Amino acid sequence: MKVFEYLDRISRMHKLVTQRATGTPEEFASQLGVSRTSLYELIDELRSRGAPIVYSKSVKTFYYKEPFDIQITCNLKPMTCQEEKKYTGGFILPGILFFRTMVNEISKVSLQC
Repeated sequence: MKVFEYLDRISRMHKLVTQRATGTPEEFASQLGVSRTSLYELIDELRSRGAPIVYSKSVKTFYYKEPFDIQITCNLKPMTCQEEKKYTGGFILPGILFFRTMVNEISKVSLQC
């Protein structure tokens, strides 16, 4: 999956869960454009990272049983030749490099010098 699609999906998911507006698992999956199985994989991934997501059969929605927030940061910027040498140990790779990391790490785009 493309990185930005994934981040956008997690953001939409968080918003709907926070608002208690997900609907049934089938409706929630449809809103996110994924299968029911993929929805539960995403939920399991978030749970493994501490998200207290539960489902209410009576209200027919997912929600957080405790206050919870998701902050996703992704910084992209062209690298100078000096920065590229610093991050690659002096070995300059041709083309474009994309290093994706989440939470407390920096994403970089390296342009050929």
